[in-house]
Amino acid sequence: MASLLTYLFRPAFLPERDIPDLSGKSTSLPDRSEKASDAIKRLEDETKKSAIFLRLDLADLPSVRRAAESFLERESRLDLLFNNGGVMISPNEMLTAQGHDLQFGTNVIGHFFLTELLLPALMKTHPETKVPARIINTSSIGHQFAPGKGVEFASLKGGPERDAWLKAAGSLMGPWYATAPDLIIRFDFLMPALRRLYGESKLSNIFISNYFARAHADVLVSCAVHPGFINTELGRHSGSIMQAAGSVFFYPPPMGAYTQLWGATMASPDEINGQYLVPWGTVGKADVRASDRELEDEVIAYIREQIKGF
Repeated sequence: MASLLTYLFRPAFLPERDIPDLSGKSTSLPDRSEKASDAIKRLEDETKKSAIFLRLDLADLPSVRRAAESFLERESRLDLLFNNGGVMISPNEMLTAQGHDLQFGTNVIGHFFLTELLLPALMKTHPETKVPARIINTSSIGHQFAPGKGVEFASLKGGPERDAWLKAAGSLMGPWYATAPDLIIRFDFLMPALRRLYGESKLSNIFISNYFARAHADVLVSCAVHPGFINTELGRHSGSIMQAAGSVFFYPPPMGAYTQLWGATMASPDEINGQYLVPWGTVGKADVRASDRELEDEVIAYIREQIKGF
């Protein structure tokens, strides 16, 4: 079915055909494990171009700093930054090394900290090339699952306050609707707390994207991306039913990069800066809460407090 959907809803943007020449740009592939070595080998076999493995665990702030420092020791300029790491609906007991909810800590705090540390290299791109560096932040349509006003700060770090929040959020089964072209999938097995925690992290991905878009608009481009419904290991904590549905209805993994690559290489800076991109390479509309500047400021202040001292 995934192959049929790919055939029926073929993207207008095809990376192998449309991406312009990127000669002169080096490639670093961050990962927390040696799995990156396999990806680098495939890249070299298929393109005859090499990439550098950069060890990075977004769920551990000292690891984020080491990765950024390692990059800055080797490179003075950074043209494209894909903030693409993430976890989804991880068990409530799974926290980052610093005790944050694994989803928020990995998807949001880790990416924000990495971007801040890499700003010196990102800021050098425009003066040297007359082209703004681009930051492509992976969000999700799942940002719509965020609770209430969008972020409930009591839920974000382990401890009694979070435990009370999780208990109040409930453990009854609740629906998760996922939409694809001419298709609606309804899942009835995801706990409300898990949906809300994931939604908070993905909404906050849009907040940090918008923050960087405004803070450095003269030299940087920053946008958030919904990559589409992609059949990857991201849903490994979701249970067998959702995984089976994903294998039938979701798109193959390579297509998850299409909209990110479009935003990074084809779209004009003015077209995408501070925007929310959707498949397959177009500007979409995020949940109205993503435009809440007061909440965005609260989220940025919270993240800054969490990365102090690291």
